[in-house]
Amino acid sequence: SAVIRENFFHAIRPAFGGKLNAPQVAGMNAILDAAVSAGLSDANHVANVLAQVRRETGGYMFPIKETVMPGHKDKNPSDATVIQRLDRAYAAGKLTWVKSPYWRDGWFGRGPIQVTHRANYAKVGRAIGEDLEGDPNLALRPEIGAKIAVIGLRDGLFTGKKLGDYSFPAALDAPPSKNPRRIVNGKDGSDAEVARFHRQFHKALVAAGWDGGAIV
Repeated sequence: SAVIRENFFHAIRPAFGGKLNAPQVAGMNAILDAAVSAGLSDANHVANVLAQVRRETGGYMFPIKETVMPGHKDKNPSDATVIQRLDRAYAAGKLTWVKSPYWRDGWFGRGPIQVTHRANYAKVGRAIGEDLEGDPNLALRPEIGAKIAVIGLRDGLFTGKKLGDYSFPAALDAPPSKNPRRIVNGKDGSDAEVARFHRQFHKALVAAGWDGGAIV
């Protein structure tokens, strides 16, 4: 109900410094909608999606393009700007893990949890029923980005690890090799931060009355 959704935002607002902007609200609403549609009934699973998205978007909670940082006022730079930024970083030796510049044909990261490389756009698109390979910018639509995040974490589309592989909340305190942050990313030093976000979201969901689809 609208009341339950309102209660969720009231409960989570302190975790965002006491106020939420329009993209944050829209992004979280889209994730909750996608969770209901995908049958993601466990409040811990929904909380983990929200927590991972918070880390991946720098708190913006809305789909972004690769290279967009929390301090950037322009949250939707042109594709050319993104490619230029990545080219500069690559030339400076900052992208040591990159074997070939995947972004030059436009296959840079997009979404609340970013999809990169053409093959991954195709794979994730098939999984969520959207032609992301035909139009990668679909990942920037909040409702489609939310499906990427929810179904991606549920089904292990990002790293092969999925929500069902972990026992919550105990897994939040697991060492890096067994931590649920591995669902989205490698050992990036963010395990404790994402665990803290998870607990904040879980507390807010429970306070709002999430019971496996009550937030509709």
